[in-house]
Amino acid sequence: MQPGAPPTVTPLLRTAAAHAWRVLVVGLLVYSLFAVLGRFHEIGVAVFLGLVITALLRPVADIVARGLPRPPAVALTLLGSIALVLGVLALVGEAVAGERTTLVREFRVGIGRIEDWLEQPPFRLNPGALSDLQARIGEYLSTHRSALVSTALSGAGHVVAVLTTLALALFCAVFFVHSGDRQWAWFQEQLPRSVRGRVGIAGRAAWRTFTGYTHGIVLVAATNAVLVGVALWLLGVPLAVPLALLEFVAAFVPLIGSPLALAVAAVVALASQGPLVAALVVALIVVIGQIEGHLLHPLVMSWAVRLHPLVVAISVVAGSIAAGIVGAVVAVPLVSVVWSVHTALRAARTATNA
Repeated sequence: MQPGAPPTVTPLLRTAAAHAWRVLVVGLLVYSLFAVLGRFHEIGVAVFLGLVITALLRPVADIVARGLPRPPAVALTLLGSIALVLGVLALVGEAVAGERTTLVREFRVGIGRIEDWLEQPPFRLNPGALSDLQARIGEYLSTHRSALVSTALSGAGHVVAVLTTLALALFCAVFFVHSGDRQWAWFQEQLPRSVRGRVGIAGRAAWRTFTGYTHGIVLVAATNAVLVGVALWLLGVPLAVPLALLEFVAAFVPLIGSPLALAVAAVVALASQGPLVAALVVALIVVIGQIEGHLLHPLVMSWAVRLHPLVVAISVVAGSIAAGIVGAVVAVPLVSVVWSVHTALRAARTATNA
């Protein structure tokens, strides 16, 4: 370098700096997006649920619309779906109410059995420790009764927020199912002509991936729920139907949802049927995990979502850290849609260049 000449920058450093500021800009945009969604998370959750309902019910509405006008077909599909969900919940409630007396008696016997089991080797728990714990819990509840009541009353506000979110989700789903394609076309018309083509490609890829993921995860969850319900019924575990429904809901959280739901079933089996049946339920956790990971997901989800299991795990953990259980549910479809859009745009750009 000559005296007085400006310092030279190596090509490697120049390339790294160019990528660094772009990464910073993208990170700032992503942070801003999540900040906005966090501020209005109820609206974001409602729109997401509306899209899920649309992905599930739009094919049904299209079939019904072949024999009816579009508005009655959409209304019939939505009302039938609501009646189906309410019927399942009524069935679960009736099952719980029918087994309540037997379940309470079995749990009392089961708790005593667990106490005897824990007092034996290798645990050697001090006799009366669990009874002392129950007494302490009762004393705490009686002492902090007013605080618990105020907490319950404040939780009523959360219930109202949840009901409002569900109502908004259903409202969005009505219009998405009825005329979602026209709404998307109107949105594209508001954009500059130079980007409409790329936005159209990205939108088709995103919706194809989202609907594929939704259909796939519902099929996987339903299969898991049926397997769990049948196995618990054969083992004589009480509340087999509610626990199967819990497994269905928990399966929407990949990797960790099903084991947590089956852990609850193992606790119920331990309290009602003893350690042997609980051990069989734990074995059931392993078997269903293998079926889900090595059979259901590769067969059902591979055509819609092509993500490495490590990416899925990191997405679920990051989503749960960012937004709790809602983030854990939304993370995988969000990452799948982003990757699908990136792949479709890269393929379109390659075809144009060729």
